[in-house]
Amino acid sequence: MSSVAVVTGVAGQDGQYLAELLLSRGYTVHGVIRPNSTTSLDNLHPNNPSPSEVHHLHAANVFKRELDSRRFYLHAFDLLDQTKLQNFLLQYQPNEYYHLAAMSCVPKSWDLPIECTELNGLATAHALEAIRLVNPAIRFCQAGSSEMFGRPITSPQSELTPFRPRNPYASSKVMAHHLTANYREYHRLFACNAILFNHESPRRGLEFVSRKITFAAAQIKFGLLHELRMGNLEAVRDWGFAGDYVEAMWRMLQQDKADDFVIGTGKSHRVADIVQIAFTRIGLDWEKYVVIDPAFCRPEHGCKLIADPTKAHKLLDWHPQMPFSDLVTSMVDSDLKLVEQRLRDSNRTSDRLVA
Repeated sequence: MSSVAVVTGVAGQDGQYLAELLLSRGYTVHGVIRPNSTTSLDNLHPNNPSPSEVHHLHAANVFKRELDSRRFYLHAFDLLDQTKLQNFLLQYQPNEYYHLAAMSCVPKSWDLPIECTELNGLATAHALEAIRLVNPAIRFCQAGSSEMFGRPITSPQSELTPFRPRNPYASSKVMAHHLTANYREYHRLFACNAILFNHESPRRGLEFVSRKITFAAAQIKFGLLHELRMGNLEAVRDWGFAGDYVEAMWRMLQQDKADDFVIGTGKSHRVADIVQIAFTRIGLDWEKYVVIDPAFCRPEHGCKLIADPTKAHKLLDWHPQMPFSDLVTSMVDSDLKLVEQRLRDSNRTSDRLVA
């Protein structure tokens, strides 16, 4: 009998890669999205158009290899609905629960701080309480963020580095982190926190700087855009591949003991490095197209956000596999195909209108 997993936020970058990983390992996966979600579901193509029901996932739209789509079910409901969540767990009896649903955009968290706190903090409390009441044996993983370290006092950051959140998103993630640890310690749940540093992929949202750069480069290559407006190119982050990071979360729930782990590469790169690799890939000189716009500049503060993943290396035997340059190149290649396809679709539409 296969294991059963719940993946909230399954329409997002991490949710898709995690669903792919779990299905490849024989799991039955129940993915959850918000009802009437504005998240792009281009890669999640349910056969039944009604969002309130359980759907089958058309595997070819998401997964690179052939998988049994009958083992994936898509659900849409409010994770703040405690009764619905408990009934959901009772009905499907999962072994593992991956809590990835979140408002993950820092600027948006300033615009909607209450909604951000509800989605990121309160939804975690609902999940943990539902597990406690329905089946305390369910293993739980909460996806945290390096933003929780805020302006760190030391670099790199480990599991022992104090949190110093500097925005509503980070504060809500600190709340979720401590709730998870509280339920582990007080109620003895198998509950883990994954403190994830920046992780990217071709499925990354366009609101994030890495994808902003690669998508703009692709548009410039096809003559659809003539400049890329950027902020501080010297800003430094620890960037890795999302597919590697969901592997770490899965490994966390296979351990004998629940614990918290920093997940990152331990290597730093500048925003300028992404720009240079992306424009080199399309054969153009980035300096001719990139414009520094003060409106996009955010101040850098003291110690850099760089992961110390030593604990994950030792206890999980986890190591990131995709090099930084390969990651950026893969994103550019994907965006080139995306822009090219959109141009084809646009031309076909124009031809039909002329006809």
